[in-house]
Amino acid sequence: MRSPFVATRYSTSRRRVTLASSAFAALAVMIPVLGCKSTPPPAPAPTAQQVLTPPRPNVPPPAFKVFHHDDSNFTLVTKDNATDEEIESLVWELRDAAHARTLDKLKISQKLVDDRKPIVWFHIYRGTKCASEKYADGPPPCGGSYHGAGDYTYGSFANRERDDGALLHDEDHEVQLWNPDTPYRAPSNP
Repeated sequence: MRSPFVATRYSTSRRRVTLASSAFAALAVMIPVLGCKSTPPPAPAPTAQQVLTPPRPNVPPPAFKVFHHDDSNFTLVTKDNATDEEIESLVWELRDAAHARTLDKLKISQKLVDDRKPIVWFHIYRGTKCASEKYADGPPPCGGSYHGAGDYTYGSFANRERDDGALLHDEDHEVQLWNPDTPYRAPSNP
């Protein structure tokens, strides 16, 4: 003979199984009514804070020379046929040197960059033809738009260590090379 306690436990367990079965059956009926999507929803578009950036290039930066400078701008020129990856590498090289305080090794005055108030801009051109367009008197040598191949900006009014780098295809098409709101991290040496 079963004890009343065992019978109660048995009937309670049986009620739970019956309730669970009923809930499962109700859910199975509701799924087709509510609809079931077999494909996941599309990924949301990146927000202003989620900047999509390309990976750091593995090619060496091209040789360059300082074409012009003042207390807040440097115009750099490379060979006429520098590739996009070479320009990107140069922007990354400037970034690393600015943060490591080694711009003098690139023949760029570290003192001028350290004394920035509070921003310094590096404008990179392929060749010298259009390089004077930001400062020369008279009509721009290549027309009224900006013809730089890449830009590096170091410093901001709110954060002296903030920096921004871009590859430029034309005035309206630029590729951000990193998220400027992410703190700089020095590359690891292999």
